[in-house]
Amino acid sequence: MDVESFFEEMPFADLLGVEVTEVGEGHAEGRVEMREELSWNADRMMAHGGVTFTLADTVGGAALVSLVDRPVPTIDMRIDYLEAGTGDLRAEADVVRCGGDVGVVDVDVFSQDETQIADARGVYKTG
Repeated sequence: MDVESFFEEMPFADLLGVEVTEVGEGHAEGRVEMREELSWNADRMMAHGGVTFTLADTVGGAALVSLVDRPVPTIDMRIDYLEAGTGDLRAEADVVRCGGDVGVVDVDVFSQDETQIADARGVYKTG
């Protein structure tokens, strides 16, 4: 399975501009370019929490897909928002567990100035 192509063709991720930039061996990275439509604040561009969540979920799924070579529906995701997301966002994901039925992935999301803005853990169906 071509992981990067799979995620490039995902309509919702495409709508938001989520790009998976690196995938392999239980690790993935991705980004989203910040634009006015993705902000929750009309006076200052700050990423809506849903954008941060979608980036984390998409990149987390990509990390797991790199190991199981098939789509992995999200079962659950928990996210802690640590700071407001300003500028382009970047996420890094690493698989914690890849089981026959369930996989677990940790994801860190960073703002353009490399401040960590969110910490997430996703649980995905692998079988």
